[in-house]
Amino acid sequence: MDPRWQYQVRVIMLGDSTVGKSSLLRRYTEGVFLDAVNETVGVDFYVQFVELEPGLRGSPGGCSPHFSLRLRSVTRSYYRNSAGGMLLFDLTNRASFESVRRWHREVMDTIQPFHIIFLLVGHKSDLAGQRRVGRKEAETLAASPGVQYVETSAKDASNV
Repeated sequence: MDPRWQYQVRVIMLGDSTVGKSSLLRRYTEGVFLDAVNETVGVDFYVQFVELEPGLRGSPGGCSPHFSLRLRSVTRSYYRNSAGGMLLFDLTNRASFESVRRWHREVMDTIQPFHIIFLLVGHKSDLAGQRRVGRKEAETLAASPGVQYVETSAKDASNV
């Protein structure tokens, strides 16, 4: 067994374009934030080792599929064998929030009969003055499929 890790877990990040999936992944894995990021076409894949408990390391491979109609059949294959899913929306973009149910349904339909643990993520919390989705509304949405909710910002590294 590779001495660097004992477990590897795939976590997928889903959400509309420009919600900040790549920025959040880059902040988590590299500790950096770039103001200007090119839109990702295809799939970003990052690996980050974490210590699950003293002496036990794991690798939650973060996978961020970015969709267009041409790529949809390819990227659905990334749903399978994933242990976790982050449903991201941009707190300043109401339409991205309204897409969350569709992303959740698509994953659930694809992976049946298996299950994934989800986390609902309201991203770009640093832009409080431009907010279009309230915390209470997001918490209500998270409660319907029984997932946790967190607000985060890749820019100021809060809750990353």
